[in-house]
Amino acid sequence: MEHRSIGSLSVSVVGVGCNNFGKRLDQAGSAAVVHAALESGVNFFDTADVYGETLSETYLGAALKTRRAEAVIATKFGMPLDETRFGARPEYVAAACEDSLRRLGIETIDLYQLHYPDPQVPIEETLGALGELVVAGKVREIGCSNLTGAQLRAAAAAANAGPGFVSVQNQYSLLAREPETDGVLEACAELEVAFLPFYPLANGLLTGKVRPNEAVPADSRLASMPPERSAHWLSDEMRERVHALVALAEEVRVPLLSLAFSWLLSHSAVASVIAGASNPAQVAANAAAPRALSAELIRRLNVATS
Repeated sequence: MEHRSIGSLSVSVVGVGCNNFGKRLDQAGSAAVVHAALESGVNFFDTADVYGETLSETYLGAALKTRRAEAVIATKFGMPLDETRFGARPEYVAAACEDSLRRLGIETIDLYQLHYPDPQVPIEETLGALGELVVAGKVREIGCSNLTGAQLRAAAAAANAGPGFVSVQNQYSLLAREPETDGVLEACAELEVAFLPFYPLANGLLTGKVRPNEAVPADSRLASMPPERSAHWLSDEMRERVHALVALAEEVRVPLLSLAFSWLLSHSAVASVIAGASNPAQVAANAAAPRALSAELIRRLNVATS
């Protein structure tokens, strides 16, 4: 599998999002996904302290216990775990890192990410705390998530000579194109920051399982999503775009799943496409999805979703 760079890290262009661990999957199910990923050439695993109410980190660490050298482990901090554990204050950054290291059972986190910007804390204070973790050998690289282009630039300016963010993880897919208009992709190119798209399959709409004039599969993420959240994804406009993509995929005889991954990877800033999985078969399908797309096919995909 092709690898790309996130700072000093070399990661597979397909990664595993571990948000199902500790939620939809128990320890055995999580380990099955992790091991299938490794066997498929995937080395990048992205989790967070809040996933599975901290169980995701625990399950991931246990699954990689004897195969740590084969994996690049990314985790996040900052989203509320309870009434006191949240945010980006320097003292909390240090404590959260120690907790994640303990749950993962490792000595160093490869990529430690601010999960969400904290408006109460100056970014230079958070970067300073993260820099101390790098110096201490507890973190190799630092990244962020859910930042705008302006916030990325502000963080780069605040880093000065210390470690800065080498990656940003935001939602991006054929059906969620905000990074193209909010300045994030532009800032990534300018600052040489790797982009990590989450929800690359748009909550399942781009798996190819959602068919024209058919109900959403009962076992899909969308089927279990609260109506106030699913309304956007199941709107008439969104369904029309999905149907156009399904038709295009059938015409060019390329699975929609593959088109979704490959379109993202056609962007030079994208380092790895992070996708969740609930079983080994899904991991294998994701790992096999990337392929080179012609400029004409990329153009047609853009037209179908703009």
